[in-house]
Amino acid sequence: MPERSMSHPERAPAPRNASIPAKATAPTRPPFLEFVALIALLIGMTAFSIDNLLPAFGAIREDFALANANDVQVMVYAYLLGIGSAQFLYGPISDVVGRRPILFAGLAIYAVGTLIALFTRDFNVLIAARVIQGVGAASGRVLAIAIVRDRFEGREMARIMSLAMMVFLTVPILAPALGSLILAFGSWHLIFIAMLTLAVALLVWFGLRMPETLHPEYRIPFSFRAIGKAVVLTLTTRRAAGYAVAIGLMMGSLMAYVGSASQVFQTDVYKLGNLFPVAFAAVAGIMAVASFTNAALVRRIGMRRLSHGGICGFITVGALMVAASLAYGGKPPLILFCGLVGAGQFLFALTVPNFNSMAMEPLGAVAGTASSFIGGFTTLMASVLGYFVGRAFDGTVLPLSLGYMVLGAIALVFVLWAEKGRLFGHNQ
Repeated sequence: MPERSMSHPERAPAPRNASIPAKATAPTRPPFLEFVALIALLIGMTAFSIDNLLPAFGAIREDFALANANDVQVMVYAYLLGIGSAQFLYGPISDVVGRRPILFAGLAIYAVGTLIALFTRDFNVLIAARVIQGVGAASGRVLAIAIVRDRFEGREMARIMSLAMMVFLTVPILAPALGSLILAFGSWHLIFIAMLTLAVALLVWFGLRMPETLHPEYRIPFSFRAIGKAVVLTLTTRRAAGYAVAIGLMMGSLMAYVGSASQVFQTDVYKLGNLFPVAFAAVAGIMAVASFTNAALVRRIGMRRLSHGGICGFITVGALMVAASLAYGGKPPLILFCGLVGAGQFLFALTVPNFNSMAMEPLGAVAGTASSFIGGFTTLMASVLGYFVGRAFDGTVLPLSLGYMVLGAIALVFVLWAEKGRLFGHNQ
């Protein structure tokens, strides 16, 4: 798509100040597809730093002599803790000084955490390094969404986010296989070298190709009062608050799956060993297809109808997972379990991106702070919920299945609250 489509007056977001034409905020580069790819990789760094490490869980457990197999999951949740806590800062600060310098600082912090992980011989220090990595990676998570919101709104924003998610979701397809390939040539330390390489590549690419997207007229003076007002606006906007909680609950089920995936597929339940990346990639591939489907349908069907249908289906699949777990003593056939998890992840990908767009839609005037607060809140919520569901792993898939069903059902309650009891409302 040519670059002019990005600044077309019918597609550009309405200016926050009527005296400033919308086209004044539209950078002249990069072109559309490169823009989507860069946004996707900024978000994708988060998943890459989790998923390519999953095949190394066994090696890390042995290297650090961990007695409890569930302890290695803490590397996932510590990373998410860093992401969630730091997101509260990046958005407000970027609303003051702009997106570019804050992203550069975040990538530098990520690199420091990666270097610490490379050289430590203490598992507690490794966990601390993962927290630092998460603090740095949060910059990409927050600023990618804020940059999209700087330039798009409504269904166009949902379309861009869906396309970015489609590219982003190829990361879980490839990352575990890449991690296994790296392990074939050396220790798990090489995986952290790959993470460092990605951070440097993103720093160079963004620095050369992405101009500042926050118009000077939209920058706000730094003050706790202004940040507080933005947070209060986010909390008191019913749709934003309701969908934010729903996102956190849905993400909790995903993080529980990611944290326990190695034990479910690789070591304890199905004992796939080196075939673990194949099973993980198959489920991730289904999510990528769903994101493409969402991008293709959202402008015709609308965010509400797609996402509300998605969450209802997600709860149904969760109930089927519980039924299958009980019927087969906690270990249903691999094909059946993968099919059900894949169906759940397909519906997840029709739901969460649209929930995020609907939460952000009424908050355009405080996009950076709102993205920061919602992202931080949902990530912290997901990490805590994922930790408890993941730590409940007992050698069967029943805890994970219950997590899908229960968290999905609670998320639906908050969606109903956000929509004042109505589902499948008018198209957006």
